[in-house]
Amino acid sequence: MLWQLFFTFFKIGLFTFGGGYAMIANIREVVVMRHGWLDDDELLEIITVAESTPGPIAINLATYVGYRRRGVLGSVLATLGVVLPSFVIIFTISLFLDAFMANKYVAYAFVGVKCAVAFLILKAGLAMLRKIKKRPLPLVLFGTAFVLMLVCELLALSFRTVLAILAGGFVGILSYALSQKPPEGGAA
Repeated sequence: MLWQLFFTFFKIGLFTFGGGYAMIANIREVVVMRHGWLDDDELLEIITVAESTPGPIAINLATYVGYRRRGVLGSVLATLGVVLPSFVIIFTISLFLDAFMANKYVAYAFVGVKCAVAFLILKAGLAMLRKIKKRPLPLVLFGTAFVLMLVCELLALSFRTVLAILAGGFVGILSYALSQKPPEGGAA
C-alpha cells in the first residue's frame, strides 16, 4: 500500500499540468473513482480544508490521503510522490530556462495548456457539485461567493479570498450553533 500511494501520486504529479487545481480532476479520478480511498463528499471537504490551509492544494490533498490510508509514513510517501516529478522537471528546465522560454513552440504549447487546465478545473468542480448533498446553506454560500468573485473579476475590483473563506467558516459555525437544540429541562 505504501508504494501504491507513492506511485499513484507520482503519476498524478508527473502527468498533470497546470498546478494543484488542475490536479483535482485527476486526484478525484484515481482516489475516488478507481481506488475508492475517499468518497466525493469527503474529497470535497478535504479540498475545502486544503484550500484554507497553507501550502499547495495538491500537496495538502496527497498528504491527507496518504495519512488516511497509512498514517505518517503514507502521508510522507504520497507527498513525496506528488512533489518529486515537478521538482525534477522544474530543476531540469531551470538549467535551460532562457532557451526554453524563447522557443515559440513552447510559448504556443503553454497557451494550449492554459486552456486545457481551465477545462480540467471546471470539470472537477462540476463533477463534485453534482455529487454533493444539496443543502440550502452550502448552495447559498457557493452562489454568493461565485457571484461576488465574478462581479469583482468583471469590474477589476480587488478581492481577498481569505475574507470569503473566513466569512464562509463563520456562517457555517453560526448555522451549526443555531441548529443545535437546547437541552431538555433547562438548567437546574
